[in-house]
Amino acid sequence: MPERTSRRQVMVAPQEPLVAGGAAEDYERRVHDLFASGCRHLIADLRASDGIDSAGIRALVRSHTTAQRVGGTFTIVGARPNVLDVLRLSRLDDVFRIRDTVEEGRVPRWEWSNVRLVVLGAALCAALWWGGVRWSVPDGSSENPILGFGPRRASPGVWVFVELAKLIAAGAIGLLVTSVQRRFHDKPLTQAMEHAQVLLCVSGAMIMMIIGESLPRAFGIAGAASIIRFRAPVEDPKDITILFLLMALGMATGLGAFAIAGAGTAFLCLFLVTLEFVGGGRRRPMMVEIVASGREFPLTHVQKIFARNQIVFEPREVVQGKEVAMVYHTTLDPTLSLEDVSAQLMEGGAGVASVSWEPPKRHG
Repeated sequence: MPERTSRRQVMVAPQEPLVAGGAAEDYERRVHDLFASGCRHLIADLRASDGIDSAGIRALVRSHTTAQRVGGTFTIVGARPNVLDVLRLSRLDDVFRIRDTVEEGRVPRWEWSNVRLVVLGAALCAALWWGGVRWSVPDGSSENPILGFGPRRASPGVWVFVELAKLIAAGAIGLLVTSVQRRFHDKPLTQAMEHAQVLLCVSGAMIMMIIGESLPRAFGIAGAASIIRFRAPVEDPKDITILFLLMALGMATGLGAFAIAGAGTAFLCLFLVTLEFVGGGRRRPMMVEIVASGREFPLTHVQKIFARNQIVFEPREVVQGKEVAMVYHTTLDPTLSLEDVSAQLMEGGAGVASVSWEPPKRHG
């Protein structure tokens, strides 16, 4: 099964029919290893594969679902007519991304969406910096005009537009940072989390606009904020940090410090990209309950499957009854398919009746 590889895009070309007992299992194992090693865009070149069965269909479906889970793409190229007929009968021809040639299936090194994001982000940061540098203090205050601090002597009509510009700038900063974070996150951000980040940046700007130079207002807002309780847990510490940074950028915008807001936004976006290449990769904690089909638990088999998939495990609970059940706390690669691991645990008559996964419960 030859493959041609770039850093994040790989093409795998099976040379045999994707059927059970043949290339299907080999292909599935290879794809699992590729996604675990950092592949995000997978191309299945089926020009040399002249047949497919249910095992091959399952391997393609898992390639598609894994690519979606890591924010990548899965493309089939050069599929023969008999393979396409099977995909149509399975109603998967509209699910998979199918192309005729390898050139059509490649993901461009620079996708247009990323190019637009870079251009719009650079324009926003440049506009904020220019606005901050040009922001003057008309009353002759000695405050630094780049910071934007100091009293203003503007007409009511102009003042309204200036305050509105602050809110718009804060919203644009939130959207830009969230868009960059979405592309370099270990798992997809929820819609609620994305909206919260944008609104938090806007709220930071609005808070500083309300406070102004009034100390009583500052104490009043601090007291009101102290009674707010957030019940939704944030699992990733990086997400919490970004929330604080977005609040700070929003506060800078609310103060009129557009130069600081622009420079801070550019720095944060570039740093999010840089952090993608730093560190050893995130692992996902999961609790798994494995129920044996008899009175003896297949401990050796379970540990062998965990070791094969590089799963770090710790036994937490044993339940004795008509059946024996073992509960493990595990940490595993986020690209690892739980369905694949469950199938490996239950196959071969090893004595595993059922496998169930769930995230660890949070206490407190």
